[in-house]
Amino acid sequence: MRLLSWNVAGLRAGPGPAGLGALGGDVICLQETRVTRDLLEEPLAMVDGYNSYFSFCRTRSGYSGVATFCKDSATPLAAEEGLSGLLARPGAGGAVGGYGDLGAFPPQELKALDSEGRAVITHHRIRTSAQQETTLTVINVYCPRADPQRPERATYQASFYRLLQGRAEALLRDGGHVVILGDINTSHRPIDHCEPGDPAFREHPGRRWLDGFLWAPEGAPGQGLFVDTFRLLHPSQPYAFTCWRIDTGARLTNYGTRLDYVLADRALALAELRDARILPEVPGSDHCPVLAELAATFLPAPRCPPLCTRHMPEFAGTQQKLSRFLVRVERGSGAAGGRGTSRGAGAGCSARKGRRPPRGQGDLLSYFRVARGQLGTGTAENAPGQGGQESDQNASGHGTPELAQDALGQRGQREPCNGPVPRELTIGQAAGTESSSTARWRAVLPGPAPPPCCPAHGEPCALRTVRKPGPNRGRRFYVCARPPGRPSDPRARCDFFRWAGDGRS
Repeated sequence: MRLLSWNVAGLRAGPGPAGLGALGGDVICLQETRVTRDLLEEPLAMVDGYNSYFSFCRTRSGYSGVATFCKDSATPLAAEEGLSGLLARPGAGGAVGGYGDLGAFPPQELKALDSEGRAVITHHRIRTSAQQETTLTVINVYCPRADPQRPERATYQASFYRLLQGRAEALLRDGGHVVILGDINTSHRPIDHCEPGDPAFREHPGRRWLDGFLWAPEGAPGQGLFVDTFRLLHPSQPYAFTCWRIDTGARLTNYGTRLDYVLADRALALAELRDARILPEVPGSDHCPVLAELAATFLPAPRCPPLCTRHMPEFAGTQQKLSRFLVRVERGSGAAGGRGTSRGAGAGCSARKGRRPPRGQGDLLSYFRVARGQLGTGTAENAPGQGGQESDQNASGHGTPELAQDALGQRGQREPCNGPVPRELTIGQAAGTESSSTARWRAVLPGPAPPPCCPAHGEPCALRTVRKPGPNRGRRFYVCARPPGRPSDPRARCDFFRWAGDGRS
């Protein structure tokens, strides 16, 4: 069997039905789907060859959410949302069981932990490589992030970890096997992080929890009941990251963290695990898929459990779509042919884009005073109120506003990486090298000065803003525009830094 996990950072913009099929997983667990039930569309809910199970965030739209897609050959016996059992459905296949002792959690806390759509559990029948039939429970989980700016989220994450551990261990005690797939949102060891130099790295609460939850080979810390399948097969592989910052382009230099895991119970991993891999070549998200292959095989259930999207009224064929009652009317057919269509509206808009102002109405540039005897052949007599004649004269590149001269002379002395703009380049000359309207607007609104170049690469720097609380919050600064990376990587950014505006470094 092939079990796969992927944080897609939005299902509607993610892999799509074809992409899911290309992944080839028997069970595909997706996190951060960011869809609510009212936004779930049939092509995403009903993927050919799969039955799917969703959990939606109940507190915010477009936030969190997970979905599990099972091949028809791996149809589960039961499926439920959440970890607490509060969202389990009555009847056959509506509840997985194995809830353990939840007495340490107040009812309101359990409700809150299951309200963000962070877990789907499917319960399967399998046959092991020893030809023994047993069960496998797959927990698809999207663990919350501990936002350093919001202390309450650190508490929420710690409670979520405790609930996940309690449920997984309770399922193991009830018999069968358990696999946890998903975005755990914590990199476990220094080898799993691009910048592990902080002395307090090991003291992070999420890492301390993983230390106790996971089993490690003899001599290593951690004697829990579950195994990190990737590290079991690749204990010392460096730079095995699954998540990168998009805004810095860090994926190019593989400067990231490993947040995504396939965690199997110890007995299952030691007996059945055949492969565990990271798939960084798969694009589409700031995370990449991770997978584990087991020698065991699925035994499909005869029917899908109640949580399956096939049983939702909007997808079960019992509810007709409004579009079925509408007839498409093509342009040019009948009396309505020339109006009421999006194409007709678009054509009308495009026809108006190039329209000249009414006679006697000047454009905005005409309200700037023109300096007599400067900037080509423009004269002060070209001021507004001359029957719109300024439009024709300015169209040839003359009559550029005096305000633009001031702007260019004071703010427009740009120093690009190949040297400063020569002073002898006048606005009139610039207007002759590009379209007149573009040149005139560029002269009036020259824009910000170009950024400095980093000395190591001679390339324009990136302008960024300090976001962290402190005395420099809101200040802007320049850094090398290349993505972050290891010092030995020639593709990575250099250490250039300069405050914007005052030249401080």
